[in-house]
Amino acid sequence: MKHIHIVTTVVRSGLFGLALLSGVALAQASLDQQLAGAWTYVSVDTVRPDGSRTPMYGANPRGLVIFDGHGHYALVNTRGDLPKYESNDRMKGSVEEYRAVVQGSIAHFGTYVVNEADKTLTFRIDTSTFPNWNGVEQRRPFVLTGDELRWTTPAASGGGSGEVVLKRAK
Repeated sequence: MKHIHIVTTVVRSGLFGLALLSGVALAQASLDQQLAGAWTYVSVDTVRPDGSRTPMYGANPRGLVIFDGHGHYALVNTRGDLPKYESNDRMKGSVEEYRAVVQGSIAHFGTYVVNEADKTLTFRIDTSTFPNWNGVEQRRPFVLTGDELRWTTPAASGGGSGEVVLKRAK
């Protein structure tokens, strides 16, 4: 019985030590390292100067942002309620269907840089579904807390500022 107690104590001590080391490793990881991975959208709001908010991609935005940890990213975001094309052919959508897709989605990819000192994320957009962003750099202040990532787009393309909330994909 004493032998089991000693073994249990040793195992618990070892697990506690590993947990402690994991916590230290996470605390010492750079923001860039913490950012690496896949993130899903929780909300994307337009915030007006008076503080009022409008969901930019509806109540349940869908999408994914991937930071590869080596300076490359890909981002796609859509409304959760985009209508299906009546023709079932993406090349034969109606004007209304095309408008819904363009106004209800955004995608871009390129490289990114994390500035640890001022906690900003700079997207160097290679290509976007909004061509005016091709070749543009966009700097966004961000906060990373555990499995939640928030960034602000100071001048959103639809007016006001944008607030994006994401959670780490599981």
